[in-house]
Amino acid sequence: MRTIFLLAATILALLSTYLSRNPISLSPPPLPGAHDKLKDAEVISLSGIGAFGAESIVFDRNGEGPYIGVADGRILKWQGEDKGWMEFAVTSANRNECVKAFAPKMEHVCGRPLGLQFHYKTGDLYIADAYFGLLKVGPNGGLATPVVTEAEGKLFKFTNNIDIDEEEGVVYFTHSSTKFDRREFVSIVLSQDTSGRFLKYDIASKEVTVLMRDLLFPNGVALSKDRSFVLVVETGNGNVQKYWLQGPKAGTHELIAELPGFPDNLRRNSDGDFWVALYSKKGKMEKWLESNPSVMNFLSKYPYAVEKVQTLMSGLKAHAIAMKLNEEGQVVEVFEDSEGKTLSSITEVEENNGYLWIAAPMMPIMGRIKLH
Repeated sequence: MRTIFLLAATILALLSTYLSRNPISLSPPPLPGAHDKLKDAEVISLSGIGAFGAESIVFDRNGEGPYIGVADGRILKWQGEDKGWMEFAVTSANRNECVKAFAPKMEHVCGRPLGLQFHYKTGDLYIADAYFGLLKVGPNGGLATPVVTEAEGKLFKFTNNIDIDEEEGVVYFTHSSTKFDRREFVSIVLSQDTSGRFLKYDIASKEVTVLMRDLLFPNGVALSKDRSFVLVVETGNGNVQKYWLQGPKAGTHELIAELPGFPDNLRRNSDGDFWVALYSKKGKMEKWLESNPSVMNFLSKYPYAVEKVQTLMSGLKAHAIAMKLNEEGQVVEVFEDSEGKTLSSITEVEENNGYLWIAAPMMPIMGRIKLH
């Protein structure tokens, strides 16, 4: 077994070296009908406040913000060009060692806020922290407090994204895995781990209910404009599921979109359409791995080999892809930065007041483009 492992690790190392020198050779082609608009995005730096890795983007009930969660466990608020960023909230009180903008090995101590959503009536900000579960913090910010940390006796190892139905007083959220935490996200895909769940939290009764289970890396969540359904992204399968809340199909779900990559967060705009951010496209290597599950399963058992796969994937020329879907899951519009000149992998696209605000988890920036 040791010999097989060393051979696999060696092959992956060679492939990684090759891709780093020839990044275009395995890069997926541009998507049909895509507009290469994201390359012209305005870049808002996070370096002035020592931050890295914006994940989710929200605006408060007064239209202020955006607010973003970053890699060191903080939630920041943008105050405009003159004042820049300020620290609004944190998800962990144990911040003595949280001194680096990007330190994955410290995430379980510092926290990693992923999904963010304001409850506009109360002003509370609900936070899906990958390690600490569902949290909330009041309108004035500060230290977030736990709301719920488990369901059906299973602790939340990887809480991910959220949306809120204020009329019903319900928070919808995803739990990406009961086996792996956020730092091991590649292992979720490689092992084809289907322990992910889609849940709801009733604010009044404080009860948690599992609505969907056996999901492969559930991620983005977005409530429809008429509140009749919720869309749920399944990153591992590259698809979007529709879970019905009302009508004759209530309590059931159906596949409505299969996307050409790994979709991340999902946001509804004021027209009722949905913006989905693709973390990356599926190139030849990803498709080859998908067609060879035994190789994927083997790699998932060896952290060193998985690290090599991550290096290999980063050798591809990552670039931003934002897709707008209608309520039926049909693609309405696609924006790209086809050469990755300005934005690489992205996790969320939030449409607000004529702009698209873009979260880039592997960069010390946030992007913004004017739509009209």
